[in-house]
Amino acid sequence: MSTITRSDIADAIYAEIGLSRKDSNDILDMVINEIIRELGSGNDVKLSSFGTFALHDKTARIGRNPKTGVVADIAPRRVISFKASQSLRSRINTPLQD
Repeated sequence: MSTITRSDIADAIYAEIGLSRKDSNDILDMVINEIIRELGSGNDVKLSSFGTFALHDKTARIGRNPKTGVVADIAPRRVISFKASQSLRSRINTPLQD
């Protein structure tokens, strides 16, 4: 199992569409920046047949360092979760055809 990088995705766009590498990279950057912009504005992002990036606000709470047992305040924060769509989950769980 390996990891795919942003560069790998840009190269796939280049190979599939035939745009220049720079244009392929620019398109990928625009898509990622738009997702970030919408999440930064407080909006969830749903990509059909892929999944949903959702924001959740977590309240402040008291935590404990598991190693030392020292009590610590955990500040309120906003977190992002990703939930894969049913069609993505189905494709992931389908055996690969050789």
